[in-house]
Amino acid sequence: MLMRVSVGIHKDDIDSAIRTYHLMSQRWFTHASPTLFNAGTPRPQLSSCFLICMKDDSIEGIYDTLKECAVISKSAGGIGVSVHNIRATGSYIRGTNGTSNGIVPMLRVFNDTARYVDQGGGKRKGAFAVYLEPWHADIFEFLDLRKNHGKEENRARDLFFALWVPDLFMQRVQNNEDWSLFCPNEAPGLADCWGEKFEELYKKYEKAGKAKKVIPAQTLWFDILKAQIETGTPYMLYKDSCNRKSNQQNLGTIKSSNLCTEIIEFTSPEETAVCNLASIALPRFVREKGVPIESHPSKLAGSNGSKNRYFDFDKLGERLLQLLLSI
Repeated sequence: MLMRVSVGIHKDDIDSAIRTYHLMSQRWFTHASPTLFNAGTPRPQLSSCFLICMKDDSIEGIYDTLKECAVISKSAGGIGVSVHNIRATGSYIRGTNGTSNGIVPMLRVFNDTARYVDQGGGKRKGAFAVYLEPWHADIFEFLDLRKNHGKEENRARDLFFALWVPDLFMQRVQNNEDWSLFCPNEAPGLADCWGEKFEELYKKYEKAGKAKKVIPAQTLWFDILKAQIETGTPYMLYKDSCNRKSNQQNLGTIKSSNLCTEIIEFTSPEETAVCNLASIALPRFVREKGVPIESHPSKLAGSNGSKNRYFDFDKLGERLLQLLLSI
């Protein structure tokens, strides 16, 4: 497998392929699962994480997004998808003169897709993380989706859930103030801005009476904590902090992280963010003074208890450079 992966990464660069093979076989680092699954195969999709946003609040947009999730999952990619722009329960649908069923039935379709389109054809389960901002009018139903009790038609237990939290919500919680819930179809643009612009638009909609419901902010906060205690989700990321620290501010507002929340990248209906992963084995860099690193017994790995042991940062830098050249 390691030789297949090395050749799949470097192709006709034989020297680099052999170097990567030896480094992996000596356990200096390993590549991520999609790379191990797919390198050197007819479909060499090597990336781990994909960030997408709902393409449009329409049947076409929803199912185009669902198809993209299925295609990514087929090739062993993990997915983070934001659904802030999907209209809430009871919102008017102009095209059919009806009303929306909200995000729960839609997310059940995504749930079934994650179950059906497993990663790499039976290698592991599909993994989708769904991000929602806490001003969305379906937020309480969203928090219940992974719970172990309740009606099955209101649950989506094979998805992972995350909140994309603006600072304004936490301020309202801290000050025990009210929090307004909106439908993005009736109060558009909240997901597309952050910081002061978000606060201005949010308060503008509050004054205009566009809220679907007004609740104490702490009521929602305690429901979030209850869901975390019962199910382990939603995990929480902070919208304003993520955007404030991003070097992609020129592209637009960042709307989510990925499945494992370790990257923050810009997405749009036309742009999918991608990241490649690998893991380096830090215990391999623990050294005994006077002993060549290749001669270290395995019992030294991970231990810095002896005064004669130290961490070899120079060797770490060397191996990191070699790893980066193979990602």
